[in-house]
Amino acid sequence: MNMWFLLNPPGDATIHVENVDDFKWLNSSYCPVLKQLESAAMKEYYFKADRQKTLSAGSSNLKYRNPKYLSMLNHLRFYLPQVYPKLNKILFLDDDIVVQKDLTGLWEVDLNGNVNGAVETCGESFHRFDKYLNFSNPNISQNFDPNACGWAYGMNIFDLEEWKKKDITGIYHKWQNMNENRLLWKLGTLPPGLMTFYKLTHPLDKSWHVLGLGYNPTVEHAEIDTAAVIHYNGNMKPWLEIAMTKYRPYWTQYINYEHSYVRGCKISQ
Repeated sequence: MNMWFLLNPPGDATIHVENVDDFKWLNSSYCPVLKQLESAAMKEYYFKADRQKTLSAGSSNLKYRNPKYLSMLNHLRFYLPQVYPKLNKILFLDDDIVVQKDLTGLWEVDLNGNVNGAVETCGESFHRFDKYLNFSNPNISQNFDPNACGWAYGMNIFDLEEWKKKDITGIYHKWQNMNENRLLWKLGTLPPGLMTFYKLTHPLDKSWHVLGLGYNPTVEHAEIDTAAVIHYNGNMKPWLEIAMTKYRPYWTQYINYEHSYVRGCKISQ
């Protein structure tokens, strides 16, 4: 990655590439996810070869057993003050987004004492808390509203001063430890994110972040064209053959297919 930016300078921007292996504080004695990965039960759950008897129907789906959801690169978003201890505020961008407009205005948004600025996703019922969390468990039902509105990762503005005051990483650790047996939620970083930032998230205008280009064929082009950030969340990423054709050009317009590195990646045109 360092070589990529040396060969392709990003204008006036400054790029600092970090190596997760250099974070000595990120170890199993501190991080619940890493500790859980060392357990025999977790290894069997995620990596056992013969899963046929447990994947018959309903929520017992292959995606719930995909080890990618345990990648520490995904969970690093809960350790931003440790990764960047000198910063007071940070803009978080996922790797499957396209920035279409200047995002400077996000730094001026008043989060009203909240920690997370995010676009809400509850326009449809399946983006409310009861679709992500197990409300039959009293630890969930006694602490959260099942109709609370979900929000999106992918473009978030975080107040790291408020983060540290409210011990956000500690809250995340608490819920991860309580979910060791996967009784509160099944997969991913969004459910623990919804829990960790519950009542600490400020809703941003939807034009800042338009989602669904990796799974939702009903996203309107007019909505995409006016968005500051568009997000290919879902399985149909724009660099894959299964991408939705009508949304690919928003990403491919920035790709130099003649570049030797790009050719080596065999990205679908």
